[in-house]
Amino acid sequence: MEAFAGSIFLIAAPSGAGKSSLVKALLNKDSRLHLSVSHTTRTPRQGEQDGREYHFISRDQFNAMREAKEFLESAEVYGNGYGTSAKWIRNELAQGNDVLLEIDWQGAQQVRTLFPACVDIFILPPSLESLEQRLIGRGTDTKEVISRRLAAAHEDLSHAGEFEYVIINDQFSDAVDDLAAVVRSGRCRRQQQFLRRPQILSTLDL
Repeated sequence: MEAFAGSIFLIAAPSGAGKSSLVKALLNKDSRLHLSVSHTTRTPRQGEQDGREYHFISRDQFNAMREAKEFLESAEVYGNGYGTSAKWIRNELAQGNDVLLEIDWQGAQQVRTLFPACVDIFILPPSLESLEQRLIGRGTDTKEVISRRLAAAHEDLSHAGEFEYVIINDQFSDAVDDLAAVVRSGRCRRQQQFLRRPQILSTLDL
């Protein structure tokens, strides 16, 4: 297995659980985290910019990249393709940078196979009712899309047990603090400390 000084942190959640808002708040608290920008065939939403929220590409481009094994992981979500650049991830890790992947459970399964030492976190809503209200409150989806997302949420939630950490996004500030604590804990793992600080540890005969 590959070993890098940098760490991979995975964050997954059902649609509407507040994952993107939590990730944004976490990145504002922790400048050492580098967010992976995924490739997607999804149409940009209002206010989104290519290269910031996602790399927006055509279905043909996506299929070609997947065929060439350019993705660390890829998945089909709500009829759209999503993929993480393998080259970008490995370059960041090789430089000792910590990488944050905002991902779904399918992608998390693939990344765990390649990087078993990754830190994986699942975000839960306090209830299904609150999940529905958040989806409605976003005002970006039709009733049909919301119904489809709610149906898919049950499948997403069934995979929560595969993750090492689970955070309930009830009080937003508490959830952000919990996320930051998990990241800090992940950096203190023995393997990562030995890879990050070899000179110090060698003086201690470790």
